[in-house]
Amino acid sequence: MRRPKGIKTKKSAAKRFKITATGKVLRPSAGKRHLLQTKNPKRRRNLRGTSTVHPTDEYRIKQGLPFSH
Repeated sequence: MRRPKGIKTKKSAAKRFKITATGKVLRPSAGKRHLLQTKNPKRRRNLRGTSTVHPTDEYRIKQGLPFSH
């Protein structure tokens, strides 16, 4: 028996973004994967944690995450 076709979550977006209770989209900082020895400790510290996505990109990301908002 075939599965019914419906809307699905884009798993690539689900792994990269989180949506807060107020509807903002959080993303991890870029630039923390490699070549870290050339970045000073203050810069590496500031790459920790998350920041919000720009409002112009929020709509497209939320389209890929239909069950989180």
